[in-house]
Amino acid sequence: MAEKTVKVTLVRSLIGTKESHRATVRGLGLRRLNSSSVLEDTPAVRGMINKVSYLLRCER
Repeated sequence: MAEKTVKVTLVRSLIGTKESHRATVRGLGLRRLNSSSVLEDTPAVRGMINKVSYLLRCER
């Protein structure tokens, strides 16, 4: 059975964003613009993505 994953890419700059949003992006494993991370699709990760969705592009 294949694990459910989600790929997130940082597409907007962190300049001018809240410190908690920057920490959330770092927690998702994203460092700079256009960096991507493949994460397990869990409720915790979904909540983090939802919090900073205006900075990200998500794919399955």
